[in-house]
This record gives sequence, C-alpha cells and structure tokens, in this order.
Amino acid sequence: MNERYGWVVVAAGAVITCVAMGAMFALPVYLQPIAEETGWTRAGISGAMTLGFIVMGVAGFGWGALSDRIGARPVVFMAALLLGAGLVLASRATDLLVFQFAYGGLVGASGGAFFAPIMAATVGWFDKHRSLAVSLVSVGGGVAPMVITPFASVLIANYGWRSAMLAIAIGAVIIVLPASLLIRRAPALVEAPVLAGDGVAIERRPSAAASALRTPQFVVLAATFFLCCAAHSGPIFHTVSYAMICGASSLAAASIYSVEGVAGLFGRLIFGVLADRLGVRRVLVAGLVLQALGIYTYIYVTQLEHFYMLAVVLGMAYGGVMPLYAVLARDYFGPHVMGTVLGAATMTSSIGMAFGPVGGGWLYDNFGSYHWLYVASAAVGIAAAAMALAFPPPKRDEGDQQGEVQPA
Repeated sequence: MNERYGWVVVAAGAVITCVAMGAMFALPVYLQPIAEETGWTRAGISGAMTLGFIVMGVAGFGWGALSDRIGARPVVFMAALLLGAGLVLASRATDLLVFQFAYGGLVGASGGAFFAPIMAATVGWFDKHRSLAVSLVSVGGGVAPMVITPFASVLIANYGWRSAMLAIAIGAVIIVLPASLLIRRAPALVEAPVLAGDGVAIERRPSAAASALRTPQFVVLAATFFLCCAAHSGPIFHTVSYAMICGASSLAAASIYSVEGVAGLFGRLIFGVLADRLGVRRVLVAGLVLQALGIYTYIYVTQLEHFYMLAVVLGMAYGGVMPLYAVLARDYFGPHVMGTVLGAATMTSSIGMAFGPVGGGWLYDNFGSYHWLYVASAAVGIAAAAMALAFPPPKRDEGDQQGEVQPA
C-alpha cells in the first residue's frame, strides 16, 4: 500500500481536528464571561456542551455511515460550513435556548464529522504505522488547547466573548475548508470491489455494517469508549473554573489547557509508538488506569503549579488513549465499514462525554465544590480500564480484506 499520500491525509486531518475541535471545545473559557454578562447559570451554559456531545455522537454515526458511501472529503467540507454557522449564531444569542441550540445543536452536529470520517480515511492508507498515523491525526486535538483556547481567552479579554466567538468562527471556516480538499480515500478502497463468494463484484451492503455493530467486539469497544469519555469530560471541562476558584487568574487557568495540550501531544506520539510495538490493548488499559489516578488526584490540588503538574499526567493519559480506539476498530473490522463502526463508537463516547459538563455544573451548584465530581469520575475511569480488559484478541484472515467482522 502506498503510504506516501497517507501522510498528507494525516497532516490535513491534524490541522482540521486542531481548528474545528479547538473551536468547539473552547467553551470552558467562555463559561464565566457568558455567565457574568447574561446571568445564565453555569449548569445552563454547560448544558450547551452536554447537548453538543449528544448531538455530536448521533451526527457522528450519520457522518461516519455517509463517509463510507461518499468519502470523508465532502463530509468534512459540509461540516465546516455547519460549524461556522453554529458559532456565528451562538455569538449573537441573547437567549439561553438559542445559545444551546446553536452551540449544542449546530456546532455539536458538525463535530461528529471530525473524528470517524477522518480516522476511517486515515487507517485505510496504512498497514505498518497505523497506530502512529492515527495518533498523529489526533495531535491536532492536543495542539488545539495550546492554540485555540489561549487565543480565545485573549480575544475575550480584549473584545468580549461575542466578538471572540465570531472571530474564531470565521477563522475556522477559512482554514478547514481548504484542508478538507486534501482528504482522500486510499486507492485500495476506491478501486477494490467487495467480492461475493463466486468472485462476482457486488455493491457494499449496509447489512455488513449492521452486522458489525452486533458483535461482542463492538460492544466492548463502545462500552470502553463510553466509560473513558464519561470519566474525563467533567474534569476537563471544569478545570478552568476550578482553578479560578482556587485563585488562578483567567489567563493562567486557561493556560492549564495549554499544558494538557502539550502533554497530550507527547502522549499521542508515545502511546502510538508503544501500541505499534506492544499491542494496542495493553497500552490502552495502562493509559486508562493512569487517567483514573490523575482524575482522583484533583481533590488534593489547589495551587497553580500543582494544576500544571497534574495537567501533564492527565493530558498524556487521555490524549494518548483516545486515538487507540480507531486502531482497535480497524483490528476487528474491515476497511469498508470503518466509517460506520467509528461513527457508532463515537456516538456512545459522546453520550459519555455529555454527562461530565452538566454533571460537574450540577454538583458545583448544589454542593459548592467539585470534590464529588472528581471522586465519581475516577471511579468511572477505573470501570473503563476494567472493561478494556475484556477485549478479545483480533484474528486476521481474508475477511479483513472484504470488510467482514473478525470473530472472537
């Protein structure tokens, strides 16, 4: 397989995920300014992110299935336009419901197109360096906190949250649209037909994807992804708010995301290389345990330097494990159903992500502290590591070349 252009797909995917997902996940730095200006509750504002995760998951399933049919390029192109429209509308909103619809509904729907389709396109280009390739694509997500979040914080401080969100909306569209044109399917997936038993070319059947979603392998994959994201979404979303409560300035608190981003960048590279050498499942379980321990440590953190130290550990852990789900999916399922499988897995993970922001906001509003958020999130993180131990070893045969599910 020719991997040379595959690295172009990797680079384009990294840029797209950095800008698009960075624009979506910058909401934490808007949280306090929005609350102060509008009087909306933290739970209500956080609810936009919760809605966004749910919509992103449902839309991701649809985007993923669509990318199996028409390719990732048009899917990402359409989603970029939707992202810009949602951010523009949210920046002008004067009613909480309108804000939740724009940010949670439109921006969330666009977010579903920036994982499953791009990852599905990427893994099709690689055999030898598959874990490293998908990890490098996800590097964009690690760079985003280093670039988009501090940039948003500076814009907010100088121009207000509405102008900041509008500027980021325009910039995201300008960057993502051209980058999406570089995303291509691997030639083997375009040229090679799916063959019936008698060697006659047949149309790729939706039933193959439906069968994949009913296998034990997918159930374990989806459940682990769900628990992993349910564990870290609350701590990630509320880190800025918690640090400011502990006395950090808004810019210093936002810089914690930058530290997590740098750590996540190294985590993706390290975990990707280790997964290629030691096996994906072993590295995933170790990363999930490290993530749970890092989350629990938050209950002892009050000083800014300690926030930075913990950000290194937690950023490396959750940043490193997230790309590995795409590699696991490719190990168990054929390339022709990858968009559907990853889309469905992303849907379950997004539901898990949805619990953290609103749950953390609810716990703070009712208990005046984030203590129980970290305790509960750490427990869920341990459950994710336990679930990951149930992954069966993948088996490879000719069915792998035809998009068939590999039996346990």
